[in-house]
Amino acid sequence: MSIEWKGVMPAVTTKFTKDDTLDLQMFETNINAQVAAGVHGIVLGGTLGEASTLLENERRILTKTTVDIVDGKIPVLMNIAEQSTKGAIKAARIAEEDGAKGLMMLPPMRYKAGDRETVKYFKSVAKSTPLPIMIYNNPVDYKIEVTLDMFEELLLCDNIEAVKESTRNISNVTRIKNRFGDRLKIMTGVDTVALESLLMGADGWVAGLVCAFPKETVAIYELQKAGRIKEAIEIYRWFLPLLELDINPKLVQNIKLAESYTNIGTEFVREPRLPLFGDERKHVISIIEEGLKTRPTLPDYENL
Repeated sequence: MSIEWKGVMPAVTTKFTKDDTLDLQMFETNINAQVAAGVHGIVLGGTLGEASTLLENERRILTKTTVDIVDGKIPVLMNIAEQSTKGAIKAARIAEEDGAKGLMMLPPMRYKAGDRETVKYFKSVAKSTPLPIMIYNNPVDYKIEVTLDMFEELLLCDNIEAVKESTRNISNVTRIKNRFGDRLKIMTGVDTVALESLLMGADGWVAGLVCAFPKETVAIYELQKAGRIKEAIEIYRWFLPLLELDINPKLVQNIKLAESYTNIGTEFVREPRLPLFGDERKHVISIIEEGLKTRPTLPDYENL
């Protein structure tokens, strides 16, 4: 069982009602918008999915619902963000049972594992599941870096296939390519360096603002892939003020607010998160409204 690690894979938000239950109707609206725009996969239960607040049964509902909606058109991945190896193995098993075709994996939560512990954690989960795995390497936010030497050992596991590269160091794309060639696929994971990373050889983009702007995100990927770099850059320059909402501690609230403006989401978050308010809210709204006012006309990117 393998995944074609390429294209745009939204790290989708989890939709809630005002009563703090899953809003599956709005969730389906958003997933359908992603599929219609031409995304290449769906990632559930990441940071944007408010993973740490989800109950096990809610994760299962989200997985099964997404699998039903996409109906085999694109793969569904579940993020694994657990405190223990035992918990991560269980989460991987449940994801497979519920129809996920792959996993995104963070290092152990809460405990700042050392290099040897981190490698053992990933390998133990990889050996427990047939599902292909993308390692989420985000030392900025999660304080553990998966180094190239660590990947050397991790790649002994055949089903560790990709990295969500979120070090924010574009040179790392070249380092990975020089060291591992195509053995380790690269999905850039930071919106504000996405096009730069793709141009340097990243295979795809696990995106955030795609949740609100799916067509624009896929257009950038398809245009650069087709060599129409100038057109991709023009859209990317328009997009950048919005993309910067992703590299902020309030990224969930920011992106959900943007989704509400494009009518494919709502603002509802799960506590302890609260919706934006005051000057912070006004600032984000001004960015969203300016983006909508100047939204570019897209070329026929799906038929390049």
